Amino acid sequence: MDGRDDVVARLEQEITQLRRAVDSHARVDQAIGVLVAVHRIEPAAGFEVLREVSQHTNIKLHTVAETVIDWVQGEQPMPSPVDQELEAALKRRLDGGDGLDQPG
Repeated sequence: MDGRDDVVARLEQEITQLRRAVDSHARVDQAIGVLVAVHRIEPAAGFEVLREVSQHTNIKLHTVAETVIDWVQGEQPMPSPVDQELEAALKRRLDGGDGLDQPG
């Protein structure tokens, strides 16, 4: 029975980790959608912006995504380090033309 209990415990832990990963992925996708809608950039550029902010602030990607979502929903102000890095990353994308959807 101990072998089965170990397998069940391992599978329950794996299911929990997979659920967290799916939720985290969904939040990142939502934050990308915010950047696409607000700043008119391509989704791939939105992901790169979030990734850059995460790297430059040493904040996990899913946490940066949650911060962007909470900000756009008016639940919290954008923290200064995230705001500064977000603006810098967006500026790099927009100034370089990378991901900018120019009106026809």
